[in-house]
Amino acid sequence: MTIHSDDPYYTVLKSKREATRFQILVEIAAHQPSVRQQEIATKMGVTPQAVSEYIREMVDDGFVNSNGRGRYNVTKKGVEWVTNAAESLDIYLKYVTTDVIQDVSVWTAIAKEPPLKMGGDRVGVFMQGGLLYASRAEQTAMGEVTIAAQPGEDVGGVTKLSGIIALEEGTIRVCKVPRIQRGGGSRSVSPDRILDALEGMDYIGAVGLEAMVLLKSVGVTEDAFFGAREGVLEASFHGINCAMVIVDEEFTGFLKRLESAGLPYEICDLSIS
Repeated sequence: MTIHSDDPYYTVLKSKREATRFQILVEIAAHQPSVRQQEIATKMGVTPQAVSEYIREMVDDGFVNSNGRGRYNVTKKGVEWVTNAAESLDIYLKYVTTDVIQDVSVWTAIAKEPPLKMGGDRVGVFMQGGLLYASRAEQTAMGEVTIAAQPGEDVGGVTKLSGIIALEEGTIRVCKVPRIQRGGGSRSVSPDRILDALEGMDYIGAVGLEAMVLLKSVGVTEDAFFGAREGVLEASFHGINCAMVIVDEEFTGFLKRLESAGLPYEICDLSIS
């Protein structure tokens, strides 16, 4: 089992270099084939020499083609990189705006025991299983109840929130299933290994019919089939441990998306020895 655990948001959010590459690549895509490096430099607040160096690196990396005389175009590889990075940023942005720093004065959470009373009842707010909860236990984020709620009910009024809601990204376990056209399919996978791979995982995505049939053969129903990639990424951002059972031709592309998002992942070998 191989483990990948880079800094969670390294790719674009924490690496100035990668953020700059992302912005320059977007500018090239927006203005290709005639790209004015001076205009990009002015817009981004860097020197033309820096832009030139970044473009040269991206040409070497296969993200950009140079046709001479300031004419560039983004390659398929470059488009995939920008798309994956943008999708990851979008998912993270949704997580931040909906679960971390909502631009509202009142938060909604699920009441934990005991019953919560309105009128300034002090509560701790925390994330569990990807959902927001409120209880009287001390937490890193605290607020006040304005609407009474029984355990399991939605507390529609947690206000005066202070502190930070503690949350760590969930691990993503990626399990590759060979396509049936290449002599693979669900029958080429060890049932014991897929069950071992799913142990401890709270959210399961499946990509490809072979992956769905494999899960069904061991008595497991996936949580997401359509939109499984987005579901697994978003669940992981919410702190949920996820398994992605995916056909081999989609395997590498999905790993690139995880790396673009900076999410930790593990790779499981399901093949029969």
